[in-house]
Amino acid sequence: MTVRRLVLIAVAVVFSTTFVAAQKGGAKWVNLGQRIVTDRADHDTIVVTAAKGTFRAVKFEVVGHAVQFHRVVIHFGSGADQTVQMKDVIRAGGSTRDIDLEGGARVIRSIDFWYDAQTIGRGGKATVRALARE
Repeated sequence: MTVRRLVLIAVAVVFSTTFVAAQKGGAKWVNLGQRIVTDRADHDTIVVTAAKGTFRAVKFEVVGHAVQFHRVVIHFGSGADQTVQMKDVIRAGGSTRDIDLEGGARVIRSIDFWYDAQTIGRGGKATVRALARE
């Protein structure tokens, strides 16, 4: 075998291994729902049906204007809750950190979140989208 052929085989092996690893490690995020938020409210709920499945983590995406999150309470199908204190301002187009769910894969019944929308004086709205990783 020539050196050139060995190099091509090595490159092909590295590429395919990297591709398979990226596919396995690639998280599949599911849209659980969204709410349009303004400066007139400071609490919203996203209701999730059990048909969506079980999840290991959640995060929130923000579109339109920045939103400052204060607290998130995730309500599970079992009746248990998980409270997450947050003091993050998420700019438009950004997202919160991934929030791992306690107890592994869980059915999410609903998500309550408390926030301050950064829309005062702008007449704008922000959209908060809840995503969950399977």
